[in-house]
Amino acid sequence: MSIPQAIVLGITQGATEFAPVSSSGHLILLPWLFDWPIVNHPALNKAFDVALHLGTLVGALVYFRRDVARYLAAWIRSIRERRISTVDERLAWALVIGTIPGVIAGATLENVVEAELGQPVIIAAMLAIFGVALYVVDRAVGERRGLEGLSVGGGLVLGIAQALALQPGVSRSGVTITVGRAMGLTREAAARFSFLLSLPIIAGAGALKGIDLARTGMPQGMTAPFAWGMVSSAVSGFLVIAFLLSYLRRHAFAGFMWYRLAGAALVIGLVAAGVRPATA
Repeated sequence: MSIPQAIVLGITQGATEFAPVSSSGHLILLPWLFDWPIVNHPALNKAFDVALHLGTLVGALVYFRRDVARYLAAWIRSIRERRISTVDERLAWALVIGTIPGVIAGATLENVVEAELGQPVIIAAMLAIFGVALYVVDRAVGERRGLEGLSVGGGLVLGIAQALALQPGVSRSGVTITVGRAMGLTREAAARFSFLLSLPIIAGAGALKGIDLARTGMPQGMTAPFAWGMVSSAVSGFLVIAFLLSYLRRHAFAGFMWYRLAGAALVIGLVAAGVRPATA
């Protein structure tokens, strides 16, 4: 893997982790589309995935550093006082409880998903289906409340939705924003909670894959590409979060739906025409 490829994949990871377009789907489809050799090296692929997720996590933590500190302090205070008495404490518990379904799903189903459900045509179908769902739900539901109106039970519902994103093409942010909008959250509130909810999952997934990497060791000659991938994913993740939270105050999700539909059509068209193989 070359440094330019690492930078492209890093930017892709950082941008699509938070945009509702599926980072896992893009990281499978991009090397598949251009026939990059990383596709044929599972160990390298997994190691590089750790680096990209670490970079994304750093970028997101820098952006949300005040939110993370506030909710962590509120959660600790709630445990110490054995009650939930403030909005911050309620949202902190919503984030904690909402993380549980994703942890369970990731621990039990990740290997099955990687082995069986990461094929380009399946990813294309998920891009199309969940892209339309995001648009339809957003259009049908009004903006009734901000993040302060979210309950702990609502956090659990959003966590269950997040667990669906193990399937490449669904999009973690896309499905949680869709469910958040169905619950009446504003676009910005649904996106903000979705981004915050993703942080423990990204950190946990990176840690687990990092343990595997520690057993096998870093692939030789990959230090520079890994470093560039991490930096580009951190910077792009930070910038995309800032852009999206501003963009969603004034705009809907039509552009993301059309992007997902165009990507799905491209993948299916390339496979149907025999230009690219049906397997990644």
